[in-house]
Amino acid sequence: MSGTAGVASSQARLAPTVVAEGLENPWALAFIENGNMLVTERPGRLRVVSAEGGVGAALAGLPAISVGGQGGLLDLVTDREYGANRQLYFCYSEPDPENPTSRANSTALAKARLSDDRTQLEDVQVLFRQMPKIASTLHFGCRIIQLEDGSLLLGLGDRYGQMQQAQNLENHIGKVVRVFPDGSVPLNNPMFDGQSHAPEIWSYGHRNIQGGVMADDGTVWIHEHGPQGGDEVNRIRPGLNYGWPVITYGENYGGGRIGQGITQAPGMEQPVLQWTPSIAPSGMAEITSDRYGADWKGNLIVGSLKFRNLHRLQVQGDSLVPASVELPDLKQRVRDVRQGPDGLLYILTDQADGQLIRLDPVQ
Repeated sequence: MSGTAGVASSQARLAPTVVAEGLENPWALAFIENGNMLVTERPGRLRVVSAEGGVGAALAGLPAISVGGQGGLLDLVTDREYGANRQLYFCYSEPDPENPTSRANSTALAKARLSDDRTQLEDVQVLFRQMPKIASTLHFGCRIIQLEDGSLLLGLGDRYGQMQQAQNLENHIGKVVRVFPDGSVPLNNPMFDGQSHAPEIWSYGHRNIQGGVMADDGTVWIHEHGPQGGDEVNRIRPGLNYGWPVITYGENYGGGRIGQGITQAPGMEQPVLQWTPSIAPSGMAEITSDRYGADWKGNLIVGSLKFRNLHRLQVQGDSLVPASVELPDLKQRVRDVRQGPDGLLYILTDQADGQLIRLDPVQ
C-alpha cells in the first residue's frame, strides 16, 4: 500500500500544552499513580515527572547501560497489574557482561519494582538478552508490548551491519521475541521446536522496530524504519516472515537497490502500510477514548522523527488508511506517543532539551 506522502494537514484538532521540559533525549513515557509519569532519557536516566510538570532526580538502581549513538535507556511500560505489584519493564542497550571492556552490546529487557517513594528501582532482573552481541551503536529496536496473557513482546533491530541475520532463525537479530515476565520462554512460541531455532522468536525479517501497540481488539501493530523509503506498519502474527532484507520498498542510502531489489516474495508478508519517502516513525498509540471525537476513536497515532509531526491512521478492516498529518508546526522530533489515563495523547520530543507535551482537543 502507498504511504502518507501528500496527505494534507487536517484542520487543527490538537492543542499542544508543554507539561515538562529540560529532558535530555527522552525516549519513553509511562503513567503511574496520582498523575505522576515515568520518563526514560536515552543517556541512561529514569525520572518521575509530576502531574504539575516537576522533573525529579534520576532514579537509582538501573543496570549498566551502553550509551552511544542510538543506544541507551529506551522503552518502558508498566505491568498490567502495576497498581498491585508496582512492576515495570524496560529495555536498553546492554554492554557485554562477560567482557565489559569490549564494544559489544545488544538490546536487553529487564523488570523491576518501583519503590514506594518513587526514588529507586528494586529487585531488578534481566529477562532477555538479544544474542549475539555486536559492536555497533545502531538499530537496537526496543519497543515493548504486554499481551493479554501477561507475556511480553520485544521488537528488536538488525544492528545495521547485520541485516542478513534478520532471516536467520538461530539468533535474535531483526526479530520480535516473546518471553514471560519471569524470563521463561512460552512453550507455544512458534520457534519453540527443540531444533536450532532461537525459541524466543515470535516473528522475523524486521529492520529496526520503533513503535508497537496491542489494540483493543487484540491486534498487534508495529512499525519499523526502512533504509531510505519503505518505513512499514505491520500486523504482527506468530511465526511470520516480514521480509527484511529480501523484500523492501526502500533502497540503500545514497541510492541503489538492496539485494534483488524486489518488493514481494513467496512466504513473506507485505506491509499493511508503507511510507516512501520515509517519515522515520517513532512511538505509536491507539486512541481508545472519545476525547477527540468519535471519528478519531480506534485510530492509530504515529510520531515522525524526520518530519516532526504526527500521522493519524484509520483502521478499516485489514487496512490502514492515512487520515491526516497533525502538528505540522511542532518543529521537534517526536520520539514517543502514549494515551494517558485521562484519555488524552502525550508525546515526547527527542531533543537535547526535550519536552513532554499533552495534546488537548481543540474545542
